Amino acid sequence: MSADAGGDAGLVHGLAGDLVAADWPPLTDEDARWVADRWALPWSATPRVLWRSPRPLSAAGLVGVPAVGAADGAAVFVKRQDLRVRDPESLAYEHRFARHLRDAGIEAPDVLRARDGQTAVVDDAGRDVYEVHALAPGTDLYRESESWTGFRARSHARRAGALLARLHLAAATLELPGRPFGPIADCDEIVGAADPLAALAALAERRPGLRAGLGSRPWLAEIEGVLGTWLAETSALAGRLPGCWTHGDWHPSNLTWSPDGAPVAVLDLGLSNRTTPVRDLAIAIERSCVSWLDATPAADLGAVTALLDGYGSVRPLTAAEWEALPALTATAHVEFALSEIEYYADVLASPERADIAYRDYLIGHGRWFATGPGRALLATLGKRRDG
Repeated sequence: MSADAGGDAGLVHGLAGDLVAADWPPLTDEDARWVADRWALPWSATPRVLWRSPRPLSAAGLVGVPAVGAADGAAVFVKRQDLRVRDPESLAYEHRFARHLRDAGIEAPDVLRARDGQTAVVDDAGRDVYEVHALAPGTDLYRESESWTGFRARSHARRAGALLARLHLAAATLELPGRPFGPIADCDEIVGAADPLAALAALAERRPGLRAGLGSRPWLAEIEGVLGTWLAETSALAGRLPGCWTHGDWHPSNLTWSPDGAPVAVLDLGLSNRTTPVRDLAIAIERSCVSWLDATPAADLGAVTALLDGYGSVRPLTAAEWEALPALTATAHVEFALSEIEYYADVLASPERADIAYRDYLIGHGRWFATGPGRALLATLGKRRDG
């Protein structure tokens, strides 16, 4: 990565697919020295920030010794988040999930312990929390790609589907409760509720930041008009769907890759939570197989088929899961969109971006599924079920 690109220029991926100024101060060499001391990293030279991630919701990057470099293991991945977004208790759930996956033979984030034995450490000012990960094996092939960019090859989609199925089989043995809703989080609190719209109204009532982001518009009626039919379908089937901890943000830039195009390691469990495997598969379809960054988004139906084939080769879907998959795909974004609305309205105090998250993401993605390309995607899922 060049020194004037992406995160190394203080720029991050914006809501419109462009590069914009970061909301959070980027990692600094002072951060690198603080982390090296607090984690007792065995480096013989002064560490520096080697690369900054262009992902917008935290400050993250590679920290290490430039003279040696990442190839010799003298680098780690450091992530700094505001305590209003993540706290040590929430991260402890995520880190336990990662350890469980690693114990099951899946390359997941290897979160290092600090001197005091903790995997999430609050800074001296009490504002931010830091994590330190060992470098994942494999090549970060999609590192500079926008999140939710599609697969470069059908074989990538098929193999990513198979790995996602392996992750779900491994997660099925983890006894761990879910994390609560919050800014930049995922759950199935709405799509899995007996009455999704009532659950949404109750969620907004107890979370003033979300309520502020939804504003004075007739949001409940609008959400019902756009998403109500699909939410009724997810609700009707929720009790028949097995649950487990899931990734929550499965797309190719959250994986590392081998030279022959196989996924090697799973990255970024920041949206992981206890939901259902089929909803996680729906998220993978929605985020990996629709060109949301295009002016007129379209679904890559070949990638959808490949992803499903790979998944089914390891963990075949039940009849109830096949039945739920189309509606879950159309609503895969709901909880995360709501968490983004709260994040922009409450944490960043940006009503303009909260409005974009509501209008273009929560409502806009829902409306897309009623267009020709959206209906074609849902029809493809239905044909796969019936075939």
